[in-house]
Amino acid sequence: MENEIKEMLLKIARGAIYSELYNEMIIDKAKLVKKVPTLSNRAATFVTLNLDGQLRGCIGSLVAHNALIDDLTTNAVKAAFSDPRFPPLSKDEFEKVKIEVSLLSQPLEIKYANISDLESKINHGVDGVILRQGDKQATFLPQVWEQLPKFEDFITHLFHKAGITDIDTPIDVFVYNVQKISE
Repeated sequence: MENEIKEMLLKIARGAIYSELYNEMIIDKAKLVKKVPTLSNRAATFVTLNLDGQLRGCIGSLVAHNALIDDLTTNAVKAAFSDPRFPPLSKDEFEKVKIEVSLLSQPLEIKYANISDLESKINHGVDGVILRQGDKQATFLPQVWEQLPKFEDFITHLFHKAGITDIDTPIDVFVYNVQKISE
């Protein structure tokens, strides 16, 4: 992906948050799509906000169901104002927050026999992982490997995040890759 488009994606995410924060629309989606038609392609994105090196919000889509520009703007606003782990982003924080955009590949299901087989099929440090059991689901972006480099820690935290405690019931596991763009 060209640097110009990467910069544009970061500006779109920041612009979406700005528009919500100041109630002033600064993104002209139609104009941007005319300039860069790929913004109308379906894409799955995550937007991560970091403040002083700490997570400040992270919301995204696992499946490409909206145009890239729509998915990106929606997830940027949700990461800033609707992540249940954090209060809404303030104007003061907006000036200091760093934005990271992740473009997700199509998730691929992994068939595995046991936990060691699963470990052998996941590329540590590279794959994002989705766990799903019934209506319980959670994901960790590949970036989480930086904080949890050991598979056992990574998968244990992901099980906890998903609220999965019954390991006797089948658990669907999917992997995906991301193209990460950071300010």
